[in-house]
Amino acid sequence: MVRQRVIASDSGGLAEDTFNESLRPERLGDCVGQAQIREQLTIALEAARGRGEPMDHVLLSGPPGLGKTTFAYVIAREMETRIRITSGPAITKPGDLMQWLTEMKRGDVLFIDEIHRLSRTVEEFLYSAMEDFRVDFTIDSGISGRTVNIALPPFTLIGATTRSGLLTAAIRDRFGIQFHFDFYTPEELAEIVRRSARKLKIHADEDALALIASRSRGTPRVANRLLKRTRDYAQVRADGRLTPAVVDQALDILQIDRLGLDDLDRSFLTALIKIYRGGPAGIEALAATIGQERDTLEDVVEPYLLQIGFVIRTRQGRCATKAAFDHLEMPYTAAPAEESQGELFE
Repeated sequence: MVRQRVIASDSGGLAEDTFNESLRPERLGDCVGQAQIREQLTIALEAARGRGEPMDHVLLSGPPGLGKTTFAYVIAREMETRIRITSGPAITKPGDLMQWLTEMKRGDVLFIDEIHRLSRTVEEFLYSAMEDFRVDFTIDSGISGRTVNIALPPFTLIGATTRSGLLTAAIRDRFGIQFHFDFYTPEELAEIVRRSARKLKIHADEDALALIASRSRGTPRVANRLLKRTRDYAQVRADGRLTPAVVDQALDILQIDRLGLDDLDRSFLTALIKIYRGGPAGIEALAATIGQERDTLEDVVEPYLLQIGFVIRTRQGRCATKAAFDHLEMPYTAAPAEESQGELFE
């Protein structure tokens, strides 16, 4: 049976996700960063409420930890409706969705994380549900089997993906609203960390919070995680207050360097530079070399390294840039593919 959650308050509004209850923003006005998304979402929400209609289907894409799930919760709360949560890998057949689709009320939100991992059969089953709010469902099997057409109340499907390129055009085009999340600026992360520190009742210097923000890889989830870990360090090894010196010491123990790179990031770059001489190297070869899954490298490690210009992707494979060599204090040797700008691709 597919594992899902229904999160709703007694008044019909959205309740906080218990996993991150203390830190997740409740309303759109509480969110920091992603200014263009917030502006477009404000218009879409006000228009839908004004017409008394559910929101159009929404596709949220971008690297992990940038707020896709948070915005799904916010949309449900702003629309004063319930949200049901599941993920692509948890839905193996159309029947896994039927319980939730048939129990949906008008305007409810169905949030599917990792929607790019839906099977083709399930994806095709969703087409008519998204477009016509009807599904054809087969009851029983064999000679006694029959197909019934079931009407669904209008609802909002929110899909989140870290790999939008893996979505078929057929399902991507059925999302009327599509947002791509970018990394956050240090200033935006500092505001997020400041708010989180207030909620967690952490005593901290402004410079200490700014230091955490600067080492958070442009990612709110990382910023909040580092805030909690530095809080633990301050509680055990200091007087409980976060100062720049305490944060530095805590992050040294966590092996987070001045740019926010962790041990996995440095292992990726070190393998690319030392073993593959700066590249080009295929992602499968790099994954095997450092003992990690390809998906981990593509979803977690590469986006930030690409963002800060430490890695480029070419038709031949990944290449380390001079900035990466300099950061690791290694002698620079230009990779053949890096010398030819014509070989670069997104």
